[in-house]
Amino acid sequence: MKNLPLALFAIALTSLVASSTFASSPVTPTPRNVEYSWMTIADWYRAHADDVEVAAKGEAQLLFVGDSITQGYQWAPSWEREIAKYNPANFGIGGDKTENLLWRIQNGSTGKLDPKLVVMLIGVNNFGHNNDSPQAVFSGVKANLAQLQTSFPKAKILILGVFPYDENADSPNRARVTLVNEMIATLAEDGVQVLDIGNTFLQEDGSISKDVMGDFLHPSADGYELMTEAILPKIQETMDQ
Repeated sequence: MKNLPLALFAIALTSLVASSTFASSPVTPTPRNVEYSWMTIADWYRAHADDVEVAAKGEAQLLFVGDSITQGYQWAPSWEREIAKYNPANFGIGGDKTENLLWRIQNGSTGKLDPKLVVMLIGVNNFGHNNDSPQAVFSGVKANLAQLQTSFPKAKILILGVFPYDENADSPNRARVTLVNEMIATLAEDGVQVLDIGNTFLQEDGSISKDVMGDFLHPSADGYELMTEAILPKIQETMDQ
């Protein structure tokens, strides 16, 4: 989609004005308001518009929502081999924080969708870009869960714990991830499963290999193979019924 719909442009302009007036927080729906060298604000809105277009068709039965880790999954060989048969939609956008995803869900990313399963992975960029606390990130994940439950009342939801990042096990960022995942685990309830697959990516000494995450953040093709192996049984559990 080369051009944003006029209505979405209006939403974009209104939201940008609002976000420049009020500081964002993990639980405040906020569109992208930061320019990155690898993604402009305009590119972010175009990506969102593409998702809105997919949502309007209402065809996808398996929905993935999140950030660049989710986005990159659709280009992994294991996606085509194991996930594509479930008629999925991938609404991951690189750089998104909990507040950005929350805004997208509230502004067109639901459309006519009625998925059987929603898989959510979000929060690492709140640490990396905002230096948010584990409690704040948890609040953002919880807010997104509540919105997904409102938007898709019949869907099962699978929340993935925040993936570990940084090469070494003693990184302070690893500790923050551990803390937020302990809190995210409490969100499990009827219709909501929480799966922390972080150990899948770690070597025996707790470090992360470049073969699994080339930048110690984003899974490589091998990393996505490990991810698929870990989450596929949960996906099959719902989608194959």
